[in-house]
Amino acid sequence: MEYPYFKGLEADRYSFYRVPKALVKADLFQKMSGDAKLLYAVLLDRMSLSIKNGWQDKHGNAYIICTIEEVMDSIHCARQKAVKLLDELEQEFRLIERRRQGLGKPNLLYVKDLYAGLSQSNYLKYGNHTSKSLKNELPVVPKSNGSNTEKINKTDSSETDLIYPAELQEEEQYRRYFKEALELEILEQGYPADKTVLYEILELLVETVTSRKKFLRICGEEKPKEVVKSRLMKLDSSHIQYILECLKENSTQIRNIKQYLLATLYNAPVTVDSYYSAQVRHDMGWGGRVDKN
Repeated sequence: MEYPYFKGLEADRYSFYRVPKALVKADLFQKMSGDAKLLYAVLLDRMSLSIKNGWQDKHGNAYIICTIEEVMDSIHCARQKAVKLLDELEQEFRLIERRRQGLGKPNLLYVKDLYAGLSQSNYLKYGNHTSKSLKNELPVVPKSNGSNTEKINKTDSSETDLIYPAELQEEEQYRRYFKEALELEILEQGYPADKTVLYEILELLVETVTSRKKFLRICGEEKPKEVVKSRLMKLDSSHIQYILECLKENSTQIRNIKQYLLATLYNAPVTVDSYYSAQVRHDMGWGGRVDKN
């Protein structure tokens, strides 16, 4: 079978499982099987569902529900191997933890934070690095200047970058969440000319919900970050369509597009209904009149 070449940005339509670099390069995981590394990547991908569904225990720890059958289906293996791989991740490498819920209920599966754990334990050997040099060479992720793609490309090209900061993992989880919640691939098809704007919105959402600030400036007012985050997490594709329409209809000069977009995103859940209601009245020729009959 012949496969065609990629053209332009066509590779963007693919989805990927992200295998942490440390699983490949760190001496600590040299004896881990390739299938176990793949399964860990699959379970990491499932963690985005825990954010979407609010799956957290009373301590705020996120978990997923992934049965043996789902493991078998996800990596196409037999039951015996699925059980063996889960045991390998849990018992040998402590990268997951399973907790029973009771008779007839599936186990809760906690996927452990690999990089945060390695950093906290000061693991001594990554290639030729000592714990002292590693601590000094952890990559710094700037909060401004440059896109997230540029940041990731820079860390990928670094020989010293064998631990990604926890912030990057969090950003990627939220990026996946918003791509699904906003149905970004469908919006791209409906608004091909606005693809750049769509991804600017995506990155702005990720940057905002992962901000370390306690208060964020919205519409000239300081609002608690958790309030802003809660509002943004309610957005769906209809809100983004509304925002694209607002951008097209706006005839005034926007001095700070980032602040404008953030304010529009924040207000979208409470303004979208009135916007479309006004459009319906206008299209039907009602104007501001009330039909007394």
